[in-house]
Amino acid sequence: MQRLSATLYPKVARPACDVFINHRGIDTKRNIAGLLYDSLTRNGVRSFLDSKNMKPGDRLFDHIDRAIVGSKVGVAVFSPRYCDSYFCLHELALLMESRKRVVPIFFDVKPSNLRVKDNGTCPPNELRRFDLALQEAKNIVGLTFDSSKGDWSELLRDASDAVMVNLMEVEEERKRMKMRKERLSERTGDSDDGGSASYIGKDDKVTDDENPTTLLRNHVLKKERLRKKVVDDGAFCHDDNDRRYVMRKEWRSENVLQLTGVEF
Repeated sequence: MQRLSATLYPKVARPACDVFINHRGIDTKRNIAGLLYDSLTRNGVRSFLDSKNMKPGDRLFDHIDRAIVGSKVGVAVFSPRYCDSYFCLHELALLMESRKRVVPIFFDVKPSNLRVKDNGTCPPNELRRFDLALQEAKNIVGLTFDSSKGDWSELLRDASDAVMVNLMEVEEERKRMKMRKERLSERTGDSDDGGSASYIGKDDKVTDDENPTTLLRNHVLKKERLRKKVVDDGAFCHDDNDRRYVMRKEWRSENVLQLTGVEF
């Protein structure tokens, strides 16, 4: 079953949610998926869960695909029967193709036990697509949970915290990209009313250092020099903004590992 490419969806998609919960309903709808949806909703986070956000008459793929592309963070709840579902694998592939942040939760299943199955009904290109997405998800630090002996309240707290941290990082990254774009626009002389460049008159004198091309080249060289510099705390950085990002990423990884004890 061939679906529309992820690159085409931004043209028609509108932000429908902040978090998309990808799960196998038969395994997790009445436990972790539903509980996580309720927890995030109480905290003011717009989340998408098919049983909560869809109504009779909605076109299944169109509704779900728009929600994925419009989301900021995805939660992939892997369970024993997850890979039996075409829909689960399609949603995961679209999350990865859309370059979304994804928080994996391995619920009663080990990452090594997750495999795409060829039952003869799925085209080879779709199988490759699903397998690539699944392998990429396995390489992301996530949460593991054994329902027979795990602490449900701890799982829910850790999952909610991981989602909130990723949402904050996505928003900060969006702001940084916007600031960089504005700075680059100013340096190249782009205006905000249509994007046209400002022209220099024949009597205006422009030094080589003021030339937009030179400014951009110097900026790249400066970042390359800073990239090779080792700061006092032993961390590599590009500039002040990137240094804060590195510090925060180290804290996040450390926090997630401490909370979950996940194995690589």
